[in-house]
Amino acid sequence: QVQLVESGGGLVQAGGSLRLSCAASGGAFRLYVMGWFRQAPGKEREFVAAISRSGGSVNYADFVKGRFTVSRDSAKRTVYLQMNSLEPGDTAVYYCAADRRVSDLSPRLVSSESWGQGTQVIVSS
Repeated sequence: QVQLVESGGGLVQAGGSLRLSCAASGGAFRLYVMGWFRQAPGKEREFVAAISRSGGSVNYADFVKGRFTVSRDSAKRTVYLQMNSLEPGDTAVYYCAADRRVSDLSPRLVSSESWGQGTQVIVSS
């Protein structure tokens, strides 16, 4: 299985931007559908975005459409989440997920076989 390490989180003011990175090692990166999830204190983990193996297809949760962009760089074995127009409600720990077994880009990726440790994003008002 692939191992995942997220980075890029931090404290940002409302309206600002952050780019999260998720570096993969130890597996065939091209075989994995990649997803981003987030979890705020006291809330369940929720789907944010996902990208297909080729990078040609993406899917987003309704609450991030138009603000976030997911992408992947196979040469760097890294998936990114560019987050613009951040809102206080985006405050959460953001997790990267990877799965070889599925092809759908959906919240069902919550059952992914590999997860990173998470990176904290705090958006101040």
